[in-house]
Amino acid sequence: MTKQYSVAVVGATGLVGQTMIEVLEQRRFPLDRLIPLASSRTAGETCRCLGREYTVGDLAEHDFAGVDLALFSAGGSVSAEHAPRAAAAGAVVIDNTSFFRYDDDVPLVVPEVNPEAIAGHTARGIIANPNCSTIQLVVALKPIHAEAGITRVNVATYQAVSGAGRSAMERLARQTALLMNGKPLDEESGLMQQAFNAVPAIDVFEDSGYTREELKLYRETQKILSDDEISVNATAVRIPVFFGHSEAVHLETAQPISVDRVRELLSDSPGIVLMDEPGEGEFPTPARDAAGQDGVFVGRIRADLTHPNGLNMWIVADNVRKGAALNSVQIAEILVKSYL
Repeated sequence: MTKQYSVAVVGATGLVGQTMIEVLEQRRFPLDRLIPLASSRTAGETCRCLGREYTVGDLAEHDFAGVDLALFSAGGSVSAEHAPRAAAAGAVVIDNTSFFRYDDDVPLVVPEVNPEAIAGHTARGIIANPNCSTIQLVVALKPIHAEAGITRVNVATYQAVSGAGRSAMERLARQTALLMNGKPLDEESGLMQQAFNAVPAIDVFEDSGYTREELKLYRETQKILSDDEISVNATAVRIPVFFGHSEAVHLETAQPISVDRVRELLSDSPGIVLMDEPGEGEFPTPARDAAGQDGVFVGRIRADLTHPNGLNMWIVADNVRKGAALNSVQIAEILVKSYL
């Protein structure tokens, strides 16, 4: 009989937490007991998984003794306080926030890219899930880097509002309805118009002029690919799309590599869906192709006309599913198969 595991989902009433529960069910994770947890504000709500109804517990009051895995997606301050507590009780934590990502003794994992790093979970009992934009980027970069060595990446991300949570999605819907009906937008203190707009400001700005979102792409790509020499220059933009981040990627390789070879590598790589016949309308878009799907979609692959070792590509993935929930569950699957 297959061993089953006790799994806590922290942030179970949020967009990512709910998707984590859905993915656990859809992938038939060997689940003995689901423990949905949230803040006192939403504790007491219910959720369903594998035909059973569960009551969401209060995270602050929960004892993690007997929990095998704890999937966290409730914000950095919550993880800072409660993830070490869960790990100390014996759970392996898979944390979806940025709080632990840059700690040397916490592995930062994308299962299609560096699954071997999961072995490092024994140091602190915590594994970090990367930023959603980084996940889809490195899934596509890994086979090219292994073959030809990537020296530099310029990336512009066009990110869905679901990356900012359910309230941002509701705001986009509300603004769209108002503008489509010729009505003025409600004044929302300090919030930029999202509908019919592109906003190049995600997360806070640092003194360098880059946002934290942009710096995550730089730092996390280097850590996941175990290469501090890769230069990553990013611009992150929020666009009026509900699900699915898109990335325009321009990279330079140490060794020449043909477009045909890149297509061959990507078509044979786990997690990638190649859509690269632009003349026939085959290129990935967030709404048509990526939303609700597991894959990282890649298209518009072409040689850079201005650089001998330059390549361009377009990458799209569901930011909530692959960029957060699925990646966490994939890590959990490797843990129970090889380490627990």
